[in-house]
Amino acid sequence: MEPHKEKPTNTTKNFSPRDAGLVFLSFSFICAAIIFALIINDVLTLQHFLSMDSPLEMIGIIVFSTIGLLLFGVILSSYIPAKYIDDTNKSYPDSSIPTLLLFMFVGALFEEMLFRGIVQNVLYLFIESKWIAILTTTLLFIGFHIQYFKKPIMLINITIPSLVFGWIYTETNNLAVPVLVHFLMNVGITLLFKYNIIRLKR
Repeated sequence: MEPHKEKPTNTTKNFSPRDAGLVFLSFSFICAAIIFALIINDVLTLQHFLSMDSPLEMIGIIVFSTIGLLLFGVILSSYIPAKYIDDTNKSYPDSSIPTLLLFMFVGALFEEMLFRGIVQNVLYLFIESKWIAILTTTLLFIGFHIQYFKKPIMLINITIPSLVFGWIYTETNNLAVPVLVHFLMNVGITLLFKYNIIRLKR
């Protein structure tokens, strides 16, 4: 009689937007502490992060950038076959609306605080070239999304938005603007998929 063989169990934990949101929130506090340190040590000023010099311009940038990035996402999704989309991205729409909103908001908050608030600002202090700082930050942003390296077409999906977020930040000097555009773009695309308004190409 052959010994009983147990079936191998899947030890890979499924991606959880709620857990990821809590991790992003924790890192957001660390980024906030670093930004606070930059301000109190006179490396940067509060005006670099929360300028309200041109509120109407900020509203216009938020509206047009969000619409433009949503259209970019819809067009890209229409042409990229589903097999080239990262599996994690496919699972987002299955979550509840509150979970999605939490995950998308803290994700956008963390990434913008880190990449635009800290990295891009510090680079600009040394490089003194707006676009070199934006491009370098975007390269680091791409490197941060290491899971997309297995499906390189996904890198287009983050490169263009990252360049836009960097430009938005230099135009407004208000970190809340790229955070909001980032959040609205992610939520918009996810809800379009969740309610089958757009679908992945087979």
